[in-house]
Amino acid sequence: MSKLTKSKSREIIDEFAKEIAKAKRLGPKPAKWVIDFRTEVRDGYERDVYHVPIDLLLYRKDNGRISSDVYSYEKYYGPLDEMTEEAQEIIQKFLKEKDPEKSRVLKQSIEHGGQREPAIITCDGFLINGNRRKMVMEILVKEGKSDFKTMRVVILPGKDDKKEGGPPSLLEIEELENRCQLQSQGKAEYSKFDKALSMRRKKWYGMSLEEQLLDDPAYAGLSKKDFRKKIKEFEEDYLKPLECIDRYLELLGRPRLYDTIATGYGDREGRWEAFYDYSSKVYKKISNPKERMKMGIEESDVGDIENACFKIIRMRKFPDLPKAHMIMRDIGNKWLDKDNKDSKKALIKLVEIDLQLSENERLDKNGKEYDEREKDKIWGQKYGSEIINLVKKAKYAYDHKKVRETPLSLLEAALKKLNHEDMDPTAINISDYPKARALTVKIQERARKLESEFYHHQKSTKKLKQRYSNR
Repeated sequence: MSKLTKSKSREIIDEFAKEIAKAKRLGPKPAKWVIDFRTEVRDGYERDVYHVPIDLLLYRKDNGRISSDVYSYEKYYGPLDEMTEEAQEIIQKFLKEKDPEKSRVLKQSIEHGGQREPAIITCDGFLINGNRRKMVMEILVKEGKSDFKTMRVVILPGKDDKKEGGPPSLLEIEELENRCQLQSQGKAEYSKFDKALSMRRKKWYGMSLEEQLLDDPAYAGLSKKDFRKKIKEFEEDYLKPLECIDRYLELLGRPRLYDTIATGYGDREGRWEAFYDYSSKVYKKISNPKERMKMGIEESDVGDIENACFKIIRMRKFPDLPKAHMIMRDIGNKWLDKDNKDSKKALIKLVEIDLQLSENERLDKNGKEYDEREKDKIWGQKYGSEIINLVKKAKYAYDHKKVRETPLSLLEAALKKLNHEDMDPTAINISDYPKARALTVKIQERARKLESEFYHHQKSTKKLKQRYSNR
């Protein structure tokens, strides 16, 4: 998706704007509210709070909380037109299903305490924040509670509001949503996956990751160095795993079908954690030439290792083994170790397993194609025993190697490394000579201590043998 310019304006639907203007009315206090739009917080600019019928307010599909649902829907069925009743019902369904427990709590809160703060809408009625509040208020109205037929809102400027800078651009809407999410209390957090998608969408609209984090009060007092570190952390924690997910979906021939990764909090079949650990524990290492050299991995192995990991993540469940995300940690921290070739060999063997199902396997008895999650289950049933055996083999190879590592084998390995052909003092940088000498001193000290311990053990053993031979 190409990056939008900051001047790109959001199109105002005149018919909807006229409806809002005609229906809005001022209500009781608080009659004014300051929102974090443009420079209004800094300027202390207060906007009127209006009461608007909820049936005139419209859900926005570019809502970070339902990013994965919208991407997947549009991939399956085409663009979701927010102006249609059908699209509004679909978005409402996404909101209901995203986090039912938090929606239940919000419903109780509004029912007993009312709407605590106004929502923010465009002049033609699209909600910038307050989507979930509208959803639960609609439920309350259906239950016969007529007090919730109107919603308190602050309305952003329209075409005729020249003094206020006119209607917001697409970037300004993204900025406002970001500030509302980060600075307001009592709102349901995005899932990490939806947050990653939302952060990336904001980058597409021209809002850098730095600008997104600047809106978060938690990072307001950080030094430049610490703030840059925090930006790096967010890249590693959110955007990098998302890149891995995109490669996985491309490999399966289902680009942007994000609902096959996770649908929200509590998704028992969700795979976000596995991709997070794959990105941070495996891919971060195998994509780095220096790390690959330490691990004895060739650049040509990277694709095969990723392919194997993706199959483990797709399989997800492993009887008698940890969950897929823990297996990713073991792969990155243990199984790809330079001295553990058998584990790596077992993993690479997974490449031979086909990722695709045959045409007959993709169709039910009525000839209808299964959905992608069902295909994952069928694929897992077909190749499960083979995948599980290879993963267990990789684990056994590592565990068995640990058992085999006796003090004698460790000494032999240490001596082998010290006598390695690359152990050439002339190859060390001049600036590293002090460090090299310090390391050799420590090696000598440790070697003398070990030699002394082995000598005393040997001496004790001889005395023990003599004692028993004299009986």
